[in-house]
Amino acid sequence: MKNRIFLSPPHMGGDEIKYVQKAFESNYIAPLGPQVDAFEREFSEYTGLQYCVALASGTAAMHLGLRYLGIGPGDEVLCSTLTFIGSVTPVTFLGGTPVFIDCDRETWNMDPVLLEAELERCAKAGNLPKAVVPTDLYGQCCDYARIYEVCERFGVPVVMDVAEAMGARYLRTDERESERAGESESVKADEEGLKLGRSEVGKSGTGRWLHAGKGARAAVFSFNGNKIMTTSGGGMLASDDGELIEKARFWSQQAREPFVHYEHTEIGYNYRMSNILAAIGRGQLAVLDERVRRKREIFDYYHAALGCGDIPGIEFMPEASYGRCNRWLTVVLITPEMFGVDCEAVRQALEAENIESRPVWKPMHLQPVFELATERHRKTQTDKRKYTARCVGGKVAEDLFERGLCLPSGTAMTNSDLDRVIDIVLKCRRA
Repeated sequence: MKNRIFLSPPHMGGDEIKYVQKAFESNYIAPLGPQVDAFEREFSEYTGLQYCVALASGTAAMHLGLRYLGIGPGDEVLCSTLTFIGSVTPVTFLGGTPVFIDCDRETWNMDPVLLEAELERCAKAGNLPKAVVPTDLYGQCCDYARIYEVCERFGVPVVMDVAEAMGARYLRTDERESERAGESESVKADEEGLKLGRSEVGKSGTGRWLHAGKGARAAVFSFNGNKIMTTSGGGMLASDDGELIEKARFWSQQAREPFVHYEHTEIGYNYRMSNILAAIGRGQLAVLDERVRRKREIFDYYHAALGCGDIPGIEFMPEASYGRCNRWLTVVLITPEMFGVDCEAVRQALEAENIESRPVWKPMHLQPVFELATERHRKTQTDKRKYTARCVGGKVAEDLFERGLCLPSGTAMTNSDLDRVIDIVLKCRRA
């Protein structure tokens, strides 16, 4: 049996062990410590988000961000339906009700048209949501300009789920936002013309290149083992709102008051990142640009072999005109009537050759844990294991789930590894 090719395994850069060794030498092993402080500082410098708190997971970061916004029982939160469940479960932790918004075909992200229509409907009903949580799917930025504009118009804060989009960029052309961004924000260079320094604001024509999550009330990042940069587990809550981050920091440390003894006037959580994991994060952050570059090369390699029009029935996830996707995973759509077999047959063929692939996220509105309620007749929740939710649209996400397949995209893959995947995909068609 040939060596297994994983979907998106960790890829160490080399310096991680150096920082971990420093953590051991200092004997700061438990949560908090100099590596955590340095990681938060360097993360802020890289993303341009002024304040950061390193946490145990992206889900923990989402939980704290939504708690700060006052989400509680009876409150609705508008979320992407095509996403990982970790961006939605914190709504249920707080007793809120998720409302799932469909994606568009141009970006696969939350549809701004549907979002605007739903906010208008909610405003007329006098029941605006407490927050909007769009997901930057597979490393592609949402249409930030349109989402920010409509949410600002209705006074609804945005918490961006940037768990999959570390290193991704979007082009901000709004002059007011450019002025708000300031001249000290950090963006990174890319090999296609954004020759920018770490502490510069990128300009392209009349716009600025900003890191994913910039401009939201808060942004949530994940460093799970399969992400483009990893700390094995962990996350970050980042914002330009210092008060939000300090409150989240307080809650993440069991809400301990500043006394010699342990005193608590609020309930908190054990959510802080350990010094060891932060050390790994520092090493990963240092090579992030290389990882994004390689992810995009992998996408281009797959696209050249499978997506140039000679093979009917295969489409690739598009890249939005306003952004630069990190291509965390290369994702294809397979139309069986044209290709010959469906994506599940391709997945099984790859697995038979010891290659991991995976379907696109199953939309949240199709998850059995949620019980959908209609506007005309809200169902009474009969199963305590289910959570009431609503859905706006859903057909686009359902189609992407039905036809979508994530191909192996690990940055340590060789071209020979990629050819091995491509050959099996092509054999499926011939079969």
